[in-house]
Amino acid sequence: MNRAIRVPAPWIRTRLRAAPGAAGALALLVALTACLAAAFPRALDRYADAGLSRAVEQVHPGQSSLQISADPGLGRKTADQEDALRPESVAGYYKSIVDTVESPLAVDGSRSAYGVRSTSDLIAAEEWLPRPDGLPAQMVLAAPNDLAGHARLRSGRLPRVTGGPVTASTGRVEAAVTEETARTLRIEAGSVIRVHGRDELAVHVTGVVAPRDPDGVYWSVWSVLQTPSLVSAPGGDPNAPRFWRGGLLLPPEAAPALLGTDGSPMRYWHLAPDTDALHGRDLDRLSASVASLESGPGTEQLRSMLSPFAEVETGLDAVFTTYDRLRGDIAPLVAVAASGASTVAAVVLLMTGGLAAGRRRAELALLRARGASLRGVTGRLLAETAVVALPAGALGLAVAVLVLPGARLLPALGAAGAVTAVACLALPLRAAAAHRVVRVHGGRQDLATARPSRRRTVAELTAVALALGAVELLRRRGTTGGSGDLVSLAPVLVGVIAALVLVRLHPPALRRLARPAGRLRGAVGHLALARAGRTSVSAVLPLLALLTAFTTAAFGGSVLAGVSDARDRAAVLAVGADGRVEATAGPLPSGLPGRLADAPGVRDLTEVSIAYQAKTSDGRQSLPVAGVDPDAYAALAARTGLGEFAPGELTRRDGSKDVLPALASPMVAERFGTAPFPVRMEDGTFVTLRITVVRDRTPALFRDDFLVVDRAGLSARAARPTVLLLTGDGLDADALRATAGDGASVHLRSEERARYVDSPLQSGAERVYTAAVAAGAGYAALALLLSLARAAPERAALLARLRTMGLTPAQGRRLLVLESLPQAVPAVAGGVLTGWAAIRLLSPGIDLTTIALAASSSSTVPARLRADPWSLAVPAVAVLVLTVGVAAGQAWWSGRRGAVAELRAGDAR
Repeated sequence: MNRAIRVPAPWIRTRLRAAPGAAGALALLVALTACLAAAFPRALDRYADAGLSRAVEQVHPGQSSLQISADPGLGRKTADQEDALRPESVAGYYKSIVDTVESPLAVDGSRSAYGVRSTSDLIAAEEWLPRPDGLPAQMVLAAPNDLAGHARLRSGRLPRVTGGPVTASTGRVEAAVTEETARTLRIEAGSVIRVHGRDELAVHVTGVVAPRDPDGVYWSVWSVLQTPSLVSAPGGDPNAPRFWRGGLLLPPEAAPALLGTDGSPMRYWHLAPDTDALHGRDLDRLSASVASLESGPGTEQLRSMLSPFAEVETGLDAVFTTYDRLRGDIAPLVAVAASGASTVAAVVLLMTGGLAAGRRRAELALLRARGASLRGVTGRLLAETAVVALPAGALGLAVAVLVLPGARLLPALGAAGAVTAVACLALPLRAAAAHRVVRVHGGRQDLATARPSRRRTVAELTAVALALGAVELLRRRGTTGGSGDLVSLAPVLVGVIAALVLVRLHPPALRRLARPAGRLRGAVGHLALARAGRTSVSAVLPLLALLTAFTTAAFGGSVLAGVSDARDRAAVLAVGADGRVEATAGPLPSGLPGRLADAPGVRDLTEVSIAYQAKTSDGRQSLPVAGVDPDAYAALAARTGLGEFAPGELTRRDGSKDVLPALASPMVAERFGTAPFPVRMEDGTFVTLRITVVRDRTPALFRDDFLVVDRAGLSARAARPTVLLLTGDGLDADALRATAGDGASVHLRSEERARYVDSPLQSGAERVYTAAVAAGAGYAALALLLSLARAAPERAALLARLRTMGLTPAQGRRLLVLESLPQAVPAVAGGVLTGWAAIRLLSPGIDLTTIALAASSSSTVPARLRADPWSLAVPAVAVLVLTVGVAAGQAWWSGRRGAVAELRAGDAR
């Protein structure tokens, strides 16, 4: 009879079945961390691509397009030139030119244009065309491709060629004009315009069209084809007579007729870049492609193909340079946030491995005592964690790829792989370090009695040197000085140093506190300090996580606060209040202030009369003078922080006929001093002023030279308000503009502030900082919970034993809370101090102007890093609340269970 052979269950399956909760928690942590790590480079790629596309789309099509032009073949026979201008030839060259453009620069064929146009304006002698100063209108003739696809027919029909092929001797062609050209120059379907050249060419207008995409390359590169313009005669004289300049759109087949005119026809190809194919990572290659076409191998190829005199013009190289500068200024700040969040996440993963190794210390020690090799134990633990971590990491990567499509896979794969590797190696390496020597009972590792080894001292000194070097490098070169990855790690290294120093100082402090606590009447305080002093030295990891998270939160929150403050300040400087209503000409209507005061969101309104053309005594220099109500205007200046002053400083004494006090800019004060001087207002009246207050800025005026006086001292005409400064939250721009009407312009601080964020790179960097701060805070909380969870079984057993000796539930809660405070309070205090110190140390090398005010390069508002109180206080309070809450919750939960059950659980552990 054969007996069935029973095969022992494999190690991995047994361990996973023995602790399914721990395996599931590890899988969840790895999946979440891998997802965040993989999402970071993909989000940066998307922001960079969107920023580059926005940079190209925002500039004029004349700058963003590749403009290639070539003559029809100077010196060649007329028949050959006619063939070169025919649509088949021009379209064939278009395909060849597109093939010349080097990858990764791609051409958007739907937005590109090509054709033939005259390079010299042709005089149209028709008497019925408008002649503002007696000069005849001049016309630009163009034969663009696919007019029907780029315009809608409004009246008449599209031009065409009938009869035989058009040549240089053709005397009549058809054309179309745009709606604006027809309206301005009084052209309609059926009009005939004769342009002069070697032979007179009659252009028969057959239709009026409307552009489908007025801002596209087809119509915007040469705006005269869409909109006529009033041009002054050559010579530079501002009083020179003017004439109208318009465009006539011929069919492509009629292009050879331009050879019979004095228009010097030229073939053109305007290539619009495909913005969807622009990627920030390809910026260097894109710049190389443009350079090749402008003055490189691409230029030589085009000239050999088209004409020796072919030219290429574009502004893409300037667009790419501006974008690269913006990206270079923002990238180091993003790297700082990423390094902080990733450090905290790595600490949590290491703590997870350490917690698992501590929980299985007895098991692994027994295996080593029974002859298990260190390599064998480490390999089994690696396989055990890999079975859980690898699928979880792959799942996190897949989620990141699905949520953030359209970005590179390799960086995301590397980030998720690094997270998975750390998760897999944390437990095996920690176990190998703890059990490299076979022992059954380990020595005590009390924090108050442990002595750091020499290796640890060397490692700490090395970290200190790195941190000091990074901080000094950042202070000297700044975030834009190409300082390398060490600079982006400077805030993290500051947190690491603080953690190491705090761990060094913690034991002596506990020993000194334990002595006076022993003389207290109650035993809870002394017992709590004694328990805190016996905490394992592995508490350095949660302390490192907390301090790094504190530094990251303080740094990131301060960056966001600095950016927000700079934008608020710049917007206030540009508007002067929450809203500004200014007359376009003359004073505002008399009833407008009352109507605006009742508008939604308006809380206060300040009337100002501004005379921009007030003259000084010599009458040769204009000086803006603002007439205000001193009380209301002083309150506005105080609210906005723009040149605060006391109302009495601008007010005459009661009944006095003294000179009128004035608030002046430093430039005006230096010029006139404190002596009285006359000023002639715009209405012709004179007022004598004396400068009594000097301020750099004022809400009503944004210039370096200004005067502010009391309106009561001006004439009734000069005191009529021309500007209304509004104060209020949630101002409705549409309602204000409807109330103000066409005679006044409305500017809101909120709209001005939004204008400063004109690139996805800026908004993306802010979102990355917000996400980094949130992720760092979440992982820090998890690290704190892991450290508390590690000691939870021992604490529960301790409470059970003490309850058998008469400890009350209230005393048990106080014991656990007081035991946790000696670790939480130094962490909080050290975190706040570290965050503040990191900002103070690093702020001289960090300039936030680019990320805050990229839309206004001329802004004089500095955007510097400064400590944000909320970013320091909120994490500190959160850590204390979480620590006390967990300790109190554990004491409450232990009190619900019986003492016998807790003691058995503790013995089992």
